[in-house]
Amino acid sequence: MRVAVIGAGPSGLATLKYLLHSQDSLGAENIQVRLFESEAGLVSSKQLTSFSDFRPEDEADFLTAKRYAQYLDDYCTHFKLRPYIKFSCLVENLTRSEGGTHVLSYVTDGRKHLWECDAVAVCSGLHVEPSIPRLEGIERVPVTLHSSEFKSREQFGTDNTVLILGSGETSSDVSFLAVTSRTNRVVVCHRDGFHLAPKVDPMKHHTSRLELTMSQTNPSPKLIFSRPRKPSARPQVPIDVSRASLFDTAYVHPWLRNSNILWNYYDLYVRCISWLSWGTTRGHDQWIGGKLNGWSGSEIFFNKAGHKVSHYMSAQWRPKAPRTLLGRLRSFLIDTPVRDTDGRHIDVAPWPDYIDEDGIVHFRNNGRPEYLSMKDQRIKPDVLIFCTGYKQTLPFLDGSPSDADVRGIWRRDDPTIGFIGFVRPNLGAIPPLAEMQAQLWVLHLLAPERAGPLLPEEEPHYRLASKKNARIRYGVDHESYAYQLALDMDAAPSFWDVVRMGLEGPGWKLPLTWALGANFTTKFRLRGPWKWDGVADVMTGELWDTVARRELFFGHFTLSILPMLIFGPLSLAVFLIASLSDMFNRLLRKPAAAGKARWQKHAETEDPGVQFDEVYFDRDHV
Repeated sequence: MRVAVIGAGPSGLATLKYLLHSQDSLGAENIQVRLFESEAGLVSSKQLTSFSDFRPEDEADFLTAKRYAQYLDDYCTHFKLRPYIKFSCLVENLTRSEGGTHVLSYVTDGRKHLWECDAVAVCSGLHVEPSIPRLEGIERVPVTLHSSEFKSREQFGTDNTVLILGSGETSSDVSFLAVTSRTNRVVVCHRDGFHLAPKVDPMKHHTSRLELTMSQTNPSPKLIFSRPRKPSARPQVPIDVSRASLFDTAYVHPWLRNSNILWNYYDLYVRCISWLSWGTTRGHDQWIGGKLNGWSGSEIFFNKAGHKVSHYMSAQWRPKAPRTLLGRLRSFLIDTPVRDTDGRHIDVAPWPDYIDEDGIVHFRNNGRPEYLSMKDQRIKPDVLIFCTGYKQTLPFLDGSPSDADVRGIWRRDDPTIGFIGFVRPNLGAIPPLAEMQAQLWVLHLLAPERAGPLLPEEEPHYRLASKKNARIRYGVDHESYAYQLALDMDAAPSFWDVVRMGLEGPGWKLPLTWALGANFTTKFRLRGPWKWDGVADVMTGELWDTVARRELFFGHFTLSILPMLIFGPLSLAVFLIASLSDMFNRLLRKPAAAGKARWQKHAETEDPGVQFDEVYFDRDHV
């Protein structure tokens, strides 16, 4: 079989690797693979994470973009992928031949070539064509650019007013650079509110404020009367790996899984932690720009870069003293250091309506405090930056990732075209999900009998709710989606699996990491078609360390033990009720089936054409 992979980002490299290893893992026939990449080198990613079987050694939780690009390069070297990659190859078209195969047309060195193959993995990524919304009068701004064109602080100029459209993670990164540069004013515009999330566990205690850093952590609350603790050299826990998986995704009945009960618990937890930390439930030190009707983790993408800018955005809105008795009590008991912004701030404004002849921005009336604050101000931007994301465009293909109706990876009527890396998690990162997508697609392509039934009704529970006019409609819950893909491949180990494996060698850390840890991709290499011998070492080493670093109360208790105590018995009760219901239904169906058979036999003697579809009982009568 010949397979083409388009794109050499994390998704493409992972797909290439699993195709090449399919002969060893699946016993598949000899596979011919080519990876086509339009750039002259490897493509780096802003989603800083690692694959299941190749871990960066002795690295901090958050890699720099430069280090991650090096990591991808090392990944290619380790798995010997380079001979299969054709750099500087621009794919222009993908068509079907009369025999049903795919014909890929590409250009390299100015010459056009054709390559016929049996399957294609599209891994070109989400960030392809900049999305630039229409804005009347935009030509009256001296400098306009999309975030994809932004390279350095020098592009802000000196003493300029910078207007940033968008309130996502890219906007936070750019606005932080703007407010800490020699700009005159920075204004960030949003459409319908946003939620600023911390990058790490916000309740990790510090004994000294001097321990706080700007880039990787956020200031954390300290109980005034708490016992002094020795400074810890262990870093804080990343917020996207704080959830335990037992009774969150593992051993959860579908009735409970498909409800909002789990979401409601975590939403309440996040609001409580935010209020305890900052006195506001909107987000991380967020006093302005919150969602109008509140927010839910089942609907939004958490802005994990928000810790950089929240203090600048809230500088003008944060009350000098708590307004309620409860707030004063919280402030008395909990000391939360607020970063000094040195008099600098970021203005928050509604989305612009238009820019007039004088270059003045007029904002939409969204009925919020930020509109009342900004409506009479003369904002004349010198630089306007669109932080409005990207469009999903595949000019070489008629289809679209939105057409993929099987786990968001392929179309049910055409599994030979896979879309890898085209989902966006609310927390977590794209590459590990892309790795699992590649595993499932390659498995279904080469050994379909080993994949699960892939039922459509098992999809809604991991999809994020989105509005009809939302730009991003391919959002998923990282934990639920990863676990569903593992179930589809029979790669999700059971409790007894990990207990037995722990007793055979690795010890007690293995089952505890499985139960208390998030759904790390490595977990799902303990068993299944892509089983890997190095899993135990990673889980009892690096991943166990992530679990062990959590705070006792605001980590282990609130995010592990308490949810287990609530949802464990609840899931057990639902399983028992469902089992009793199924047994009762089976008992009722038996006499109905017998009655149908008797009456069908009787009818055949009277009229051979009669068929019974349903049989109903009224006491002793059919």
